[in-house]
Amino acid sequence: MKKYLYVGLGCLAVGLGALGVVVPGLPTTPFLLLASWLFYRSSPRLQQWLLTSWLGKYIRSYQRRGGMTATQKAGAVGVMTVMVLLSTFVFIPAGSAARIIVPVAGAVGALTVVFFVPNAKNDED
Repeated sequence: MKKYLYVGLGCLAVGLGALGVVVPGLPTTPFLLLASWLFYRSSPRLQQWLLTSWLGKYIRSYQRRGGMTATQKAGAVGVMTVMVLLSTFVFIPAGSAARIIVPVAGAVGALTVVFFVPNAKNDED
């Protein structure tokens, strides 16, 4: 039963990690690391799939370097900023509370990346 719970939670974590690629304030790497751990405990086949999928590059890079490089952090914050601005001024109607919530969530996500994700050495992927 625990195996099926881990597989289900791992799939949920992969989904949230994939969503985090485009949603401001939602992290990618922590969810993918969690999914990898859950799959390691429940399904080596799913873990191998995750590590070789397009999302696996985030996990492999983080594991190899022990964190994110300054360039990766700047890129992540840049993409978050663009998505927050696009969401706030193009997709969210004027007067909506989301026009406040989305930028605040984006700022929290950006600060999390900058201050809480470990720094890593800069080397080639």
